[in-house]
Amino acid sequence: MFHDEAPERLTPRPRPPRSGSRLLRRAAFLATMVVVATATVAGCAAGTTPTNPAPPVGVPAAPGASTDPAALNRRDVDAWLDGLLPAALQRTGIAGASVAVVRDGEILTARGYGHADTGTDGGAAPVPVDPDRHLFRVGSVSKLVTATAVMQLVEKGDLDLDADVRDQLDFTLPRSFDRAVTLRHLLTHTAGFEERVGGLIDLAGAGTDLREALATDPPEQIYEPGTVPAYSNYGNALAGYVVERVSGMRFEEYVQRNVLGRAGMTSSTFAQPLPPHLRDRLSNGYDDASAPAAPFETVGVPPAGALSAPATDMARFMLAHLGAPVGGTALLGPPALELMHRPALDAASLGTLADGPRMTLGFFEENRNGHRILGHGGDTSYFHSHLQIYPDDRAGIFISLNSNGRGAIDSHELRQAVLSGFADRYFPPAKPLPVRAVDAATTAEHAALAAGTYESSRAMRSTFLTAIGLVGRTTVSVQDGGRLLFEPGPLSDSPALYEEITPHVWREVGGQRTLSMRVADGRVQAIGFESAFALLPVGPARSTALAVPVIAASAVVLVLAVLSWPVGAVARRRLGRAPRDPAGRTARVLSRLAVAGAVLALVGWGVSIVSIMGLQEVPSAALRAVQALQLMGLLGVLPAAVRLVDDIRRRAGWHRTAGSGLILLALAGTGWFAVEFMLLAPDISY
Repeated sequence: MFHDEAPERLTPRPRPPRSGSRLLRRAAFLATMVVVATATVAGCAAGTTPTNPAPPVGVPAAPGASTDPAALNRRDVDAWLDGLLPAALQRTGIAGASVAVVRDGEILTARGYGHADTGTDGGAAPVPVDPDRHLFRVGSVSKLVTATAVMQLVEKGDLDLDADVRDQLDFTLPRSFDRAVTLRHLLTHTAGFEERVGGLIDLAGAGTDLREALATDPPEQIYEPGTVPAYSNYGNALAGYVVERVSGMRFEEYVQRNVLGRAGMTSSTFAQPLPPHLRDRLSNGYDDASAPAAPFETVGVPPAGALSAPATDMARFMLAHLGAPVGGTALLGPPALELMHRPALDAASLGTLADGPRMTLGFFEENRNGHRILGHGGDTSYFHSHLQIYPDDRAGIFISLNSNGRGAIDSHELRQAVLSGFADRYFPPAKPLPVRAVDAATTAEHAALAAGTYESSRAMRSTFLTAIGLVGRTTVSVQDGGRLLFEPGPLSDSPALYEEITPHVWREVGGQRTLSMRVADGRVQAIGFESAFALLPVGPARSTALAVPVIAASAVVLVLAVLSWPVGAVARRRLGRAPRDPAGRTARVLSRLAVAGAVLALVGWGVSIVSIMGLQEVPSAALRAVQALQLMGLLGVLPAAVRLVDDIRRRAGWHRTAGSGLILLALAGTGWFAVEFMLLAPDISY
């Protein structure tokens, strides 16, 4: 839902997650969570004016701090951001941005750019973004608050990270494996749940019921707990519900008192809609700066993404996780904070995936330039955010955007430009990256194992949305020298070349991204490319090379058959031909009904899937009707076969016999696709 890194997104991670997120609004991006391409965005200030917040709070900076241009101080950060963001907002059509940077126990700076209200709706004067006043929806960055709440109860001894989570629930949690689901699994996105789209975001102002959202038709468990990173809004929301159950108060109330309140985040809330005293401080969300303001987005599972907060409050949250005294009472004691910030799973469950990026108890590992970074991104339909802290460097940065922008991945590219620019400017490499330490023969062997087609672990496998997995797949091929070419590259929309640096760990050539592979019985089981995301091999039956040509060719044949009916009728009438032989009439009528049903089903699935990915509810009755049409097409294989046999027996002519044969193959093709991709599954949840 949100992790975009994902997507660390609410929306399913497009090609991507992290993530999913605006993965929900745009079906083309659903496959792996937000397409992530790192772009350099630079330019001089233009068109927008930065807004300064209230004076920094926290521990004062040390006397005599460096004022060198590259030093991490307020003057340099302000100049860098002012030179980067105004021009980028203007170029991409993103209405506004809010940024905060912390260092050494203080809010170093907070800046607002563009507009929280563009004035396009009512003609009022535009309202500039104020990072201290205006609340932004931070999407899956909310999950860090949820994880912090869990850790508080672990620290008190009220919860056990490794106990069966079912002991804390008042409804039945689905399980497909003997291994118990634990809070450790929920906070690391390894509980094994498939993705769900329905109910993530509502634009109609509906209320929320956390228990009902979790207990009603929960997702299937498709991976053994602890073994496959698969980003899950459901899993994080389940952890939030455990907080609610154990604390004896609503989740929103618990985090308001014990996390937001203790961190001094007095202007932040999980409430939906916002309480009256904060309502007029919420930034509007936009598709782009020229579009009208979007409705308030109600997140159906609040722990996974409902937080609304200004940048200065998010700065206080970063400071609290860096151990600074904000808000009067520490969120967590040093031992609990250290536990939360270290990788939470090892090779005992992850195998060699543990040699790559891993989840801590809530945070993603996002190391760059040899510096340890813990972060989380988040996307709703209109807001896009990311938070990163540098625990060893006592620094952090938060950025949030209130628009999608004119391009499909503008918001993601802009965030990446800010985050990578911050790392490269203020925390450049302290030493060269490790050199390759695998011999050529071993690398060639490992590369050969990896060649193939992969899809995201964040997927739907038990519902009719399984077919969406055909979008956004990754092809891996071997290049000269035993390098691997990923098309597209992980978290990218362009190819990326990787070389092996240690056994089964690969680094992007000319970059810093790493991925790890788990191999068993001579096959690659998974490729971990981000802490909560992995690529899994696609079986032959569901390969794009087979499925897409079959369904495409079948659809073309069936549509042409439908179009030929009136054309043939008119031609027979004008040419004065005798009516068709009544022999075999029943088979012809039934096969025509099957053809019509199959065509209407294809249209129905297309409309339904686009609507669902656009956050619109599709009635169950409509989905059942589409399934009935699909079943009509599948059952039509029998009369189509009878018709073909009859045409051959009566020597009806090669053109008629060929047409009957093509229709039989097309109905069989759509029927196979429907069965293989769960279009006829009894469960129509999404």
